[in-house]
Amino acid sequence: MEDRLLAERILDQLADAVIYANRSGEIVRWNRASIGLFGFAPEEALGRSLDLIIPEHLRASHWSGFNAAMTKGVMKLQGRPTLTRALHKSGTKLYVEMTFAVVKGDEGEVLGSVAMARDVTDRVERERSAVRTA
Repeated sequence: MEDRLLAERILDQLADAVIYANRSGEIVRWNRASIGLFGFAPEEALGRSLDLIIPEHLRASHWSGFNAAMTKGVMKLQGRPTLTRALHKSGTKLYVEMTFAVVKGDEGEVLGSVAMARDVTDRVERERSAVRTA
């Protein structure tokens, strides 16, 4: 099997959402798990701003970090999972655990950013409930 085809199959069959955005923050890659997590079909997400899935109150800090990463070529959170909020197409806010990486070309130039995300809403709500009842 051709390497490129294999890579596409792997991305599409991962359980975690994989979102790749170019340097300007437009969604370029949206795997099958992204559809399930965020509710947007590829034709609704591709070419759109990452604002599609970022709650309004988090956008300023997101873009500050994103733009710094695109300029410097490194991310503060590089590879470390972080808990954050995300928006579903329905308007529901989710708790998601995400990891991020800068994607670079052959010459080291920054091409964009990739994120992997999983829904941890149930876990976070269970933990918060346990703290409230303790």
